[in-house]
Amino acid sequence: MPFKNVLQGMLDQLPGAVGAIIADWEGEAVDQVARVDDFEIKVLGAHKGIILTRLRQALQRLDGGALEEVLIHFEKAKVLITPLSDDYFLVLTVGPEVMVGKATFVMRRCADQLRLEIA
Repeated sequence: MPFKNVLQGMLDQLPGAVGAIIADWEGEAVDQVARVDDFEIKVLGAHKGIILTRLRQALQRLDGGALEEVLIHFEKAKVLITPLSDDYFLVLTVGPEVMVGKATFVMRRCADQLRLEIA
């Protein structure tokens, strides 16, 4: 199944979702779907890739184990980040009205599908 179909399925389950992107370890977009301009989602993916890399480095120094998920709350959005492998990660951006628990559940299911495709 193409990545875009999996990402679109995730957004379809989350009214209020803004977009999702799969990016590589350098923050380069692999595939994305968005209800906003694609460029905005690509920039968001690149920036969140930097955060993910820094958090992984900090956890490594602290012997904190593998990073599983990151949740960032902004006044007008929530961003969820999860690694798909050592080389790829998924970023989901939702509006403030979206319940974090539901978004996390849907993102985890999507990430499981994507991991199967990447492997």
